[in-house]
Amino acid sequence: MNWITNYVRPRINSIFSRRETPDNLWTKCPECGTMLFHREVSDNLNVCTSCDHHMHITPRDRFQALFDGGVFTEVAVEAPGVDPLNFRDQKRYPDRLKAAQKQTAEKEAMLVAQGEIGRTPIVAAAQDFSFMAGSMGMYVGNAIIAAAEEAVKLKRPLILFSAAGGARMQEGILSLMQMPRTTVAVQMLKEAGLPYIVVLTHPTTGGVTASYAMLGDVHIAEPNALICFAGPRVIEQTIREKLPEGFQRAEYLLDHGMLDRVTPRGQMREELITITRMLLGMPPAVRADLPAPDPEQEATAEAVDAMLEEADLAPQDPATK
Repeated sequence: MNWITNYVRPRINSIFSRRETPDNLWTKCPECGTMLFHREVSDNLNVCTSCDHHMHITPRDRFQALFDGGVFTEVAVEAPGVDPLNFRDQKRYPDRLKAAQKQTAEKEAMLVAQGEIGRTPIVAAAQDFSFMAGSMGMYVGNAIIAAAEEAVKLKRPLILFSAAGGARMQEGILSLMQMPRTTVAVQMLKEAGLPYIVVLTHPTTGGVTASYAMLGDVHIAEPNALICFAGPRVIEQTIREKLPEGFQRAEYLLDHGMLDRVTPRGQMREELITITRMLLGMPPAVRADLPAPDPEQEATAEAVDAMLEEADLAPQDPATK
C-alpha cells in the first residue's frame, strides 16, 4: 500500500465516475413513454411536451397557475367526524386517511380558495385525484357548500375543477347524501344570480358526475378527459356490445352536446377569464393591467436553471451504467 493506491487512484475514480441522477428529476409520460425533465413538466402545467397528454395536477399547483401572481387565500372548510361507520376493509378508514394526508400533504380531497384571475375576483374549488381518487365524502360536500356560501357572501362567481372516481365507499350512504347537499349549494348560486363554471378533468365519474359536476352554467373539459357515471367497461359488459371509439371522452361529449368547450390546460386560465367577465357583464381584461412578474422569483429560477445546466443532469442509458 502506498500513496498512489491510497490517494491517487481514489481521486481519479472520483473525478471520472458518473454522478448518480436523483430519481425525482425525471417523469415518464404514461401515454407516450417520453422521459420529461421535472422542471419542464412543471412549467407546462403537467402536460406532456411530446404528446400533449394531460397528467394529474394537484389543486394547489393548479391554483398557483390560475390566480394572478399565484396568490390566493384558502377558504376554511368544516371538518366532519372521522370514520362515522367504523369502516374497515384491508385497512381501517382513519389509517387510509392518514396515509393519503401524508402522501399529498393536504387535509382532504378538495381545496377551496378565493382570489383574482385577470383582475376578476372569484371563488374556486378543486378536487385532488391523488387523495383517495378524489372520492366524494362528507368533507367534499362541506367544501362545496363552503365555496358556494363564500361566493354568495362576496358576490363572486364559483369555478369548480372536478376530478373524482365517485362517492367514497368508506362513508356509505353518508357520501351519497352529498349529492343532494351539493345540488342545494349550486342552487344557492343560481338564486343569487352568480355564475357557476365547471371544469371537468380526467377522470370525473360516478356520483360527482351525477350531481355538482354537471350542474354548471358553462361546462369546460380538458382534452381526452373521461367523463361518465358508469365506466365504458361496465357498460360494455352490461349491453354486450362494443362501444364507439372515444366513448365518454371529452371530445365525444362535446360532439354530442354535453359540453361547451374542450380547452387545453395551458389555455384554461385565459378561457376562464374571458367567460367569467362575459357572464358578469364586465369589459374584457386589460392584459397590461395584470401584475408584473416578481424579479426575485425570476432571478431565483434563472439561478436554479444555471445550476442544473452546470451539473449536466442528463438521463442515463441503463446499458452504460
